[in-house]
Amino acid sequence: MIGLVQLLLKSNAGNSLIEDYAACLELRSEESQTTDNNNDDPGILILKLLIENISRPAPNITHLLLKFDLDMPVERTVLQPKFYYSCLKVILDILDKLLKPDANALLHEFGFQLLYELCVDPLTCVPMMDLLSNKKYQFFIKHLDTFGIAPLPKRNSNQPLRISSLHQRAWLLKLLAVELHAGEVSSSKHREVCQTILSHLFGQGIAEAGGHQTMSPFPFEDTSETAAIRTVSKSQVLELLEVIQFRCPDATTKLSSIVSSMKYDLMAEEILGNPGNSGKGGVYYYSERGDRLIDLASFHDKLWQTYNSAHLQGSNVGNEVELNDVKEIIQQLLRWGWKHNKNLEEQAAQLHMLTAWSQVVEVSTSRRLAMLENRSDILFQVLDASLSASASPDCSLKMAFILSQVALTCMAKLRDERFLFPGSLSSDNITCLDLIVVKQLSNGACLTILFKLIMAILRNESSEALRRRQYALLLSYFQYCQNVVDPDVPTTVLQFLLLNEQDNEYIDLPKIDREQAELAHANFSTLRKEAQSILDLVIKDATHGSEPGKTISLYVIDALICIDHERYFLGQLQSRGFLRSCFTGIANASCQDGLSLDSLQRACTFEAELALLLRISHKYGKSGAQVLFSMGLLQHLASGRAINLQGGVRWVETRLRRDVAVDVDRQRLIVTPVLRLVYSLTSLVDTSDYLEVKNKIVREVIDFVKGHQSFFDHILRLDVVEADELRLEQINLVVGILSKVWPYEESDEYGFVQGLFGMMHGLFSRESKVPNFVGSIVSSENQRNSELQMYKLCFNLSSYLYFLVTKKSLRLQFSEALLGYPSSIELQQPTLNLLNTLLTSVTSALERASEEKSLLLNKIRDINEMSRQQVDEIINMCVRENTLSSSDNIQKRRYIAMVEMCRVVAGRDQLILLLFPLAEHVLNIILIHLQECSDSNLVTKTTAYSAKHDPKQDIALLCGKLVPNLERLELLSEDKVGHNLKVFKRLTTSAKEIAIQKLIL
Repeated sequence: MIGLVQLLLKSNAGNSLIEDYAACLELRSEESQTTDNNNDDPGILILKLLIENISRPAPNITHLLLKFDLDMPVERTVLQPKFYYSCLKVILDILDKLLKPDANALLHEFGFQLLYELCVDPLTCVPMMDLLSNKKYQFFIKHLDTFGIAPLPKRNSNQPLRISSLHQRAWLLKLLAVELHAGEVSSSKHREVCQTILSHLFGQGIAEAGGHQTMSPFPFEDTSETAAIRTVSKSQVLELLEVIQFRCPDATTKLSSIVSSMKYDLMAEEILGNPGNSGKGGVYYYSERGDRLIDLASFHDKLWQTYNSAHLQGSNVGNEVELNDVKEIIQQLLRWGWKHNKNLEEQAAQLHMLTAWSQVVEVSTSRRLAMLENRSDILFQVLDASLSASASPDCSLKMAFILSQVALTCMAKLRDERFLFPGSLSSDNITCLDLIVVKQLSNGACLTILFKLIMAILRNESSEALRRRQYALLLSYFQYCQNVVDPDVPTTVLQFLLLNEQDNEYIDLPKIDREQAELAHANFSTLRKEAQSILDLVIKDATHGSEPGKTISLYVIDALICIDHERYFLGQLQSRGFLRSCFTGIANASCQDGLSLDSLQRACTFEAELALLLRISHKYGKSGAQVLFSMGLLQHLASGRAINLQGGVRWVETRLRRDVAVDVDRQRLIVTPVLRLVYSLTSLVDTSDYLEVKNKIVREVIDFVKGHQSFFDHILRLDVVEADELRLEQINLVVGILSKVWPYEESDEYGFVQGLFGMMHGLFSRESKVPNFVGSIVSSENQRNSELQMYKLCFNLSSYLYFLVTKKSLRLQFSEALLGYPSSIELQQPTLNLLNTLLTSVTSALERASEEKSLLLNKIRDINEMSRQQVDEIINMCVRENTLSSSDNIQKRRYIAMVEMCRVVAGRDQLILLLFPLAEHVLNIILIHLQECSDSNLVTKTTAYSAKHDPKQDIALLCGKLVPNLERLELLSEDKVGHNLKVFKRLTTSAKEIAIQKLIL
């Protein structure tokens, strides 16, 4: 009733009402007997009144009876139940003592629920949480240490109390989760409460300020195998899980046996199964807890109605025996119904407590784990226990689903934990040891996780939704096992740092690599033991599941291929016909354009299929590509309805249309993966004789290209400078495919040669930008990636040109001024001067990249001598995203700066490794031409010089520009480059000698 509270206050009846309700509630809690009907229980009625009115506009009757301050905004109340007699004081006293559990079970249960509802309500949450975190009450820890982990009452002796006890614990755990989630950590009171809760839950000490643990680099490195899976003293979070782990009686048992033995057809199953029998007048009702239970009185009446209508016709006097039989049968059904209700309530209570337990674990691991020491140990314990519970025969499907989600969170946090700042707060120094991640779980612990996960996946009662989470957990596990060293730190950089580390006797990279290899083989062996059963499930989901189920199942198969050491899984996929079904799916797939979720999900599944095939090609090298090719992959790709590469043309033409995002997704999910797969097959071209024009792989790739002529032509005509990362990759793939197979095509009626030559003119003439170290670091990561992609494209183009020059005897002019093409001929070949311009750009890029790499490595080595300002400047220049807070100490800042600089060094090193073979291609092409030049032969095979030009002068001009580049290349330092340059410098020296000779002549 709106305005009731104001009316009570105006009439000065509020305080009397508060005291009356509190006294009634207190009196009820002292009684030893309860009413049979909860609707007649005054204590339950008061608590339900308080719960149901919490969300009403303030001030409401709940606020009044609990003694919130109504003279100010409710949320600013400071609750003081010790000083004011109210329902809140009585409820806290009741829950503090938890007396007479048999009589007061529901009173306790609804009391905990009331506190939870108050803690999640926007108006009452702050005052209520401040009260419960007060040291005077010790509310959270006291209950957690006492009845929270106490054994449950026995089902046979007191099932109602057992059910209520589960619900009480569930509401308590939900209260803990709220405090851990929303407790203001900046408040010393709440921070202390959160730390205490975590310490009791996980049985661990609290980390020092800042949330960083002090650990040895290899905390799980023990001599014995059993020590690898060691556990600390059992934590309460595991004891709570044990409370929930029991086989709950099936609520549907024995009804069929009762019905089958009945003499009379009372249609009990039809009555209970009729969907119209819920609600008012039906045989079902919803309890105050929300459980859908059988209304025994209504069920009784329905059974008699069924009997009367079917068996009693007229007046059957003297049929007392039959009536007694019917009464007995109905009593059996009612007893079954009562038992069904209790069993169903117990199932719901068990699930309620498990849900609350999962909330506590999820919140703790995601928001408060940094407060604890030995975090990896804690995560392993919870993960191990969750997997064991989910694989247990006592675990229902719904429970397994929740437990798998908890395990998935723990596995993800384990992965994060390996790449979080690992150093000790006792020192401001960072060493290269800190770049090696805090040691992951031992191989024995990892294999324990894998074994239990396999058992959970293979449990008898399962569903696709459950398996999707288990598959995600399996993928997360494989990723966890892949790297011990931070993936942003390349091994070459780490080795350089180790050489300069004064105290590195504890760092043994070969040993780490050896252990990783052993773990990979052990993972494979473990999976192979159950391979048949696992593949049965995964392949079934990949072929007959929902679209999300198909997608993640395909990625699981992809992961199995990654750890396949004996081609075992590949053989299984072939023998089971799965690869053939993938090809058929590719040919028949239909991913229509549109904004629907279904279309995008089908596209994701299609991408996963392509990724799996690409994985096979990469994992097994040319033999894998040969398997795919021999099975007709190119024909299936060419005939696939979903692979309409012409959609790529439409992307540029529809920039302003609302479906641009869909077209971009199409490029990313379908077009680009198809190009990657075709490009991977071109590795087989290298194994064929270049004169074998009719080679099968060459012919089929050429046919594929011709079948998608407009798309390839469109990609070649794109402005490379304006292309984004996605388009740059497509351009690189298209050029890579054409450079491998198009030299075998005799005619150029499709114009691809002109397109490639035109791209060479556009790219080779570009000057290298970003002239200094600071500028290159300031440039965004996208710009650095674009530079790398540009030079990859130059390399592919130079490879194509090198093939034409060495295998097809193509000869180039020295300069464009010498070209004498008629105006109708548009085929403009690149010139040697153009290649020299590219060489100039490559030389500048090599000098800059090697200088940057050297400077960064020196900065990494000297990181401990840098001030906070210098470290922050480096972070601002290198970091991908803001990962620092103002409270982070200097050690963490130095660690982040160190890792980020290593990441940039890795990119520079990758660029250097690309630039050297590119420079070799250019030098070899020029060298071939210079070696063939003589006074009697200064013309190319295809074009004559113009009479206005002196050939010797053009050669001298080229060599005059070439020599300075060669001298700069000779000056490159192996120390700065980080690679052996003996072979490369022999090439530059030979080219320089010939160039000087031509200059003298």
